[in-house]
Amino acid sequence: MHTWHWHNWEGLPYLTCSLLGHWQHGFFTQQFWPRSPQELTKVLHPEASAYRLKQVHGNTVLTPKEIDSNLDPEDALALADGLMSEQPLQAVWVASADCTPVLIGDMKTGQVAALHAGWRGTAKKIVPQAIARMQAQGSNLADLRIAMGPAIAGEVYQVAVEVAAEIGASIISHDDTQKIVHILHELPHSPLLADPEPGRVRLDVRRVNALQMTSLGISVEQIAIAPYCTYQTPEHFFSYRREQQKKVQWSGIVSS
Repeated sequence: MHTWHWHNWEGLPYLTCSLLGHWQHGFFTQQFWPRSPQELTKVLHPEASAYRLKQVHGNTVLTPKEIDSNLDPEDALALADGLMSEQPLQAVWVASADCTPVLIGDMKTGQVAALHAGWRGTAKKIVPQAIARMQAQGSNLADLRIAMGPAIAGEVYQVAVEVAAEIGASIISHDDTQKIVHILHELPHSPLLADPEPGRVRLDVRRVNALQMTSLGISVEQIAIAPYCTYQTPEHFFSYRREQQKKVQWSGIVSS
């Protein structure tokens, strides 16, 4: 099993995963709010350059070079939900408040990626998109190590059946909502749980992302899922569902 470790920086807690031990990285807690990725990069590697996005719940994955050509004129940030390094000492960051932060490292090339995978990004297969881009840059699937950070857990994430079907279509090729939901329920370690309310189910988004990865041929040993739920761990994590506030926690990784 992959182990998760708590660290302290000036008394503030953040989380790392043994699977990504090769890289400086962190899943930072709400205690770091409102520090910027620039400041947080200093915690991980003082010489690294920090890169972040204006996240839009899509599946676009950019490199630092491409950020400059995709800028939103208002706040000088690129509109995308994933960042992928091109050279050493690039710190790539994503923000989340219930959505899944995904950090990926390649053991051979040292390149990394940071992705924001909410239900919409997961339905649009942001993780497979990022992996395809890394492969285009020379990565082999067997060399990838992937950690999914704290996010809302399936047992407390109630969604409409239609949402479950939209996300389920990313792993089940079918166009009938009820059929997709039925097949999802039948899967071993199903990402769906029943909900007492009609027309609703509970959805484990991280589990769907894991299923997308294993269907690409990535082994379960290459994937780690943090044992923390943002909604159920108010002492460490913001949850949009719990607080309805526009606050986030940052997750980042530095290329080697």
